[in-house]
Amino acid sequence: MAKVVGGFLVPHDPVMFVAPEAPKPEIRDRMWKAFETCSRRLAELKPTSVVIVGADHYMLFGTTCLPSFLIGTGDVDGPLDALPGLKRGVIPDSAPLAQHIAEHGLASGFDWAVARALTVDHAVGIPNQLIVQPLRDAGALVGTIPVYLAAGVDPYIRMTRAVALGCQIREAIEASPSDERVAVIGSGGISHWVGTAEMGRVNEQFDREILDYATRCDIDAIASLSDTYILENGGNGGMEIRNWACAMGALTGARGEVIDYAPVPEWVTGLGFVQLHLQ
Repeated sequence: MAKVVGGFLVPHDPVMFVAPEAPKPEIRDRMWKAFETCSRRLAELKPTSVVIVGADHYMLFGTTCLPSFLIGTGDVDGPLDALPGLKRGVIPDSAPLAQHIAEHGLASGFDWAVARALTVDHAVGIPNQLIVQPLRDAGALVGTIPVYLAAGVDPYIRMTRAVALGCQIREAIEASPSDERVAVIGSGGISHWVGTAEMGRVNEQFDREILDYATRCDIDAIASLSDTYILENGGNGGMEIRNWACAMGALTGARGEVIDYAPVPEWVTGLGFVQLHLQ
């Protein structure tokens, strides 16, 4: 039987690639090393597949189709928005498991939108390159399953639904007859304001509130946050904590460990890294 073996909550800040020298050296070194730590710890879990939960940034689905939640069930490549140091290319997939998750969801009241071929953006591309790809470079066979939530563009998926979807992902994995070992990565946040007059603001108090929920894996607390509260305190980019909530749902009962955190206005984001350890 397949099983979930652990998870991570990480940022997907493209400004790290656009302006890598902007923060003080000690801050930027810590943040890059946090990604390295996540990758090293992921390798210790020996996953065969990694589900990466990201947010649509209006570049993948445009104005004509805004799915509440979508899973890539076929070929994967990207990122669409290639950046310096983040090149577009083929991403090894786990299509059979992804298809199983979609089918299990349909039978369980979760009507997944599916992409039978998907070019991801940086929400999946950054954690895939910095956390998952090093395992492949070391010889491991690991497939990426991209999941997108309506966490970047309204109408947003409800926080409670994001959690429930995470629970469904885990149930589907555990219902698979395969011997897959699956890690789940929630990608995004924490506080940041995108394309507004407040861009560059970081709210450390809000960030530490979310990190506290993640450390305790307090799903009820994070799911109870209203959109009004998140937008006011975490910015429009803070709505991406839905991706964290989804991953936490998939790791219900876990213990969270903060790997690192820093408010980095030079990179316009509060950057938090958490490992979710199953008990």
